[in-house]
Amino acid sequence: MFSKEEWIEKDLKYVWHPDTQHKQYEGENFKPILIERGEGIYVYDIDGNKYIDAVASWWVNTLGHSVKRLNNVLLEQSQKIEHVLLADFTHKPAIELAERLVKLAGEPFSKVFYSDDGSTAVEVAIKMAYQYWYQKGKPEKKYFVSMTDSYHGDTLGSVSIGGIDIYKEIFKPLVFETLKVCAPYCYRCPNNLEKNTCNIKCLDEVENLFEQRHNEIAAIIVEPLVQGAAGMRVYPAKYLNRLRKLCDKYDILLIDDEVAMAFGRTGKYFAFEHAGIKPDIFCVAKGITAGYIPLAATIATEKIYKEFYDDFSKLKTFYHGHSFTGNPIACALAVENLKIMEEEQIIESLQQKIEALKKSLKKFETLKHVGDIRHIGMIGAIEMVKNKLTKEPYTFSERMGHKVFLEALKMGAILRPIGNVIYFMPPLIITEKEIEKLTEIAYNAIKIVTEKTEVL
Repeated sequence: MFSKEEWIEKDLKYVWHPDTQHKQYEGENFKPILIERGEGIYVYDIDGNKYIDAVASWWVNTLGHSVKRLNNVLLEQSQKIEHVLLADFTHKPAIELAERLVKLAGEPFSKVFYSDDGSTAVEVAIKMAYQYWYQKGKPEKKYFVSMTDSYHGDTLGSVSIGGIDIYKEIFKPLVFETLKVCAPYCYRCPNNLEKNTCNIKCLDEVENLFEQRHNEIAAIIVEPLVQGAAGMRVYPAKYLNRLRKLCDKYDILLIDDEVAMAFGRTGKYFAFEHAGIKPDIFCVAKGITAGYIPLAATIATEKIYKEFYDDFSKLKTFYHGHSFTGNPIACALAVENLKIMEEEQIIESLQQKIEALKKSLKKFETLKHVGDIRHIGMIGAIEMVKNKLTKEPYTFSERMGHKVFLEALKMGAILRPIGNVIYFMPPLIITEKEIEKLTEIAYNAIKIVTEKTEVL
């Protein structure tokens, strides 16, 4: 039996943590927190300390930790078949899940292609979109358009279309060329316009690009309504609505990266529903299994699928796959997740919670170093700034978000930041009372850290 300190020592000796500079653990009191178990919206460390999982364990947990129905399905399916190849074989969970996803998304969607995480779902969409045009006799349509500060994953293809330098700069010699348009960052509008009167002017740049180069553009990919890794930047649904029309006008595919936003995060099953549009291809992962097991899917319309359907000799097959594509345990969990959401009316029950979160966010307006408050559905974000009037940001080296994270841990909440942005994306089962408690912790943590820094 090892002590907590021995477990942590082993961790630092053998485990390479994601998005982590390990040198930060040298000489600091803070070390990786050893989590023992989870229940509902809470996780518990080895010392019995209890934390609100305010970031849903990296945006994946939707129904809370250790859900009895999901635990039972995990056991039951593992006793039937743990995995089987999905080429020339199939199984009931994969079939049922595909049917549910297609029906949830509605027409014109018709086919589901499985993979194992968000990055690979995006890779599938990229290859699918290019091969679609290639097989339509338009191989010159090979460029992909994406937004500045966008994030679509960490594999080389998804990094190529991403727009955050910290993930991409080093790998520029390895990635393919893409086209970028300014993201609709309303708080720091590139056109210096006001959100409610701008008439979505940032789309002018998109239309100009489409007009000039539509013969070369295969698709544009977007994070719908929220740019997650950029700092939970929320933009108007009208942007997506008008973008769909531009894609139709210039014969360009619209790929919707719903990896972070699907399954209730924005208050609907899919974020594109807010805009009243349908993309040509969309990607889901994260919350699809309620955070239990990795699974992803790329969902395509019949228009896309029919360009791959032909005699074997025509070589139109989509030659892409993963060993664990359509894993039976993962698919069974995803089916049960969707059943729970439907039977317990999870989406319908969110409306009061959404209002409670919106109301709770108001308190942050009084803080001197809160520049912007963003909200959609069950997502809230607080952008901290040095100067509220000039919007001057804190520097990267000041690590203000990290300091707030450490302060909030003492109070019982996990608020892992994105730079200077503190955000909330809790499990959907959180109560209104717990929302108030969570935002109160964040408020106090931000107040303590910013006031302390101001004194220094």
